[in-house]
Order: sequence, then C-alpha cells, then structure tokens
Amino acid sequence: MTTALTSSLAKTTARTATRRRRRPEAFTVVSVIGVTCFMLICLVPFWMIVSGSFTDEQTLATSGYSLIPRPFSTTSYELIFTGPTVLSAYTASIFITVVGTAMALAFTSGLSWVIARRLPYVSRPLAVFAYIPMLFTGGLVPLYLLVTQYLKLQNSYFAVILPLLVAPFLVFIQVSAFRQLPEEILDSARVDGAGEMQIFFRIGLPLSKPILAVIGLFYAVHYWNEWFTALLFMSDVHKYPLPLLLQNLISNVSFSQMLPTAAEQSTPVYQLRLALTVVTIGPILLAYPFAQRYFVKGITLGATKG
Repeated sequence: MTTALTSSLAKTTARTATRRRRRPEAFTVVSVIGVTCFMLICLVPFWMIVSGSFTDEQTLATSGYSLIPRPFSTTSYELIFTGPTVLSAYTASIFITVVGTAMALAFTSGLSWVIARRLPYVSRPLAVFAYIPMLFTGGLVPLYLLVTQYLKLQNSYFAVILPLLVAPFLVFIQVSAFRQLPEEILDSARVDGAGEMQIFFRIGLPLSKPILAVIGLFYAVHYWNEWFTALLFMSDVHKYPLPLLLQNLISNVSFSQMLPTAAEQSTPVYQLRLALTVVTIGPILLAYPFAQRYFVKGITLGATKG
C-alpha cells in the first residue's frame, strides 16, 4: 500500500514538474514580445521605403507613404537603370569594396599581430603609430596634395582605397582579439620550429575567423558607403562609385524641380530618392547574413581586455 502511494505521488510530481517546464517563464515571454516589437520598428520603415519606391509619384506627393504600393509603378527604377552609368558605378563600388576590404584586412591583421606579440623595438612604435591618427589627422589639404601631386592617384580607385586602408579603432580591437589566443598553442608551435610568419598564417588567422569577419564587414560597409573621398579625387563620371553617383543624381533631380520646365519634365523626385536608397543598401544588406554567425563572437572577442 505504501509502495503504491509513493509511486502515485512520484508520478503526480513528475507530471507537475513537466507542466511547469512546458509553461514559458514571464521573462521569456517579455523578451520575445520586446524583440518582436523592436524587429517591427526596424522592419516597417524599411518596408515603407521599398513600397514607396514602387508607388506612383503623384500618390506619394498627395497621400504619403503606405505599406502597399498603390498604384504600382517602376518609373524610378527605369530611370536609374537607363544607360550604362549605374552599372559602371556598381562595378566601381564592387571593385573598391572587394579590393579595399581585402587589402585593409591584410594590413590591419599584420599590424595588429605585431602589436599584440609585444615584439621588442617594434611593437611599441607601431602601437604609437596606430594610436596617433585616433587623436588627430594631418588635415584635408595635405591629404589632397599627397594623393594628387605625389602619388598621382587622381581618377584612380586606389585614391579611395588607400586613405581608408587602416582604421586605428579596428586595429586595437584585433590586437585585443590576438592577445586572447592561447599562449600554449603558440609556444608549442615555436618549439616545433615554426617561425613568426608560420604561426601568424597557420595558427593566428585560422583561430581569429570571427574577428576577421567582423572587421571585414566594418571595412566593407565603410568602403561601400564612401563618397566624400571619391568626391575629392574623382572627376571622371564613368569612374564614380555608386554613393557619389546617386548623390549627384538626387542633387540634379532636386535642382531640376526648381526650374520653370520642371512641371513639363515631371521627374519622380520622391519615388526616385526612395529607389536610390533601395539600390544603395541592397547589396550590403545581403552581406550581413554571411557574417552573422561570426558577428557576436567577434565583437565579444574584441571587446574583452587582453
């Protein structure tokens, strides 16, 4: 009798515990609701931009934005992609972003590794060299004279790539990540006869994929959105990167609306601006999912003091 009662109580307790485990906690419910609301706050404005880019210009001017494009119109995209200008700008931006990100990762990783290893007579001067640009720069005029008069890089894609090649803030983030690598692994490699270059390429870089992905993403976004450096050193319209071209298109369209013939031309200003925004942020938005799994881990590695 006692055994049966004990077994019954045990089953009842197990069922109660199972129900409690299945019941979501209040914190979990609040977290899900909060994240969902934040997602909607971020997603709805972006979707309204996309919807507005497909909405007729007259409707945008009279009724404003809406979640559904009515009436549906692709006039702005037809204006953007008419002719080879936008395609050449896409090519220029892709070249600047890909080549610039690859070179920036190489230079930043090499500089960060030397600083992180605390090599005598080398690491401290390079750390000071990387730290000084965080405090002040030489100015715009010396930069312009250096690029145009001495390096002769005017109307070259490298005039945009080289001035942004090393970001001091990202250098010190990667230094912190390199200093968290296990010293035992590095010492064992030295015992086996590996040199500093072999340790860097075969151990340091493979173990630092998360921080490399994060820094590469930062550089890619910076190069893709860069327009001011291109404005300084680019005068050939066929070599304009996408952000500079789109800014010029918006300025020209806005200026044309002030002319007496603007009513006859009927250029879709609002719709064109929204379409240009979608065209600009589209490629870089698609790059985030590929680096997402490394992003949080890489930020955590770089944010911890080594």
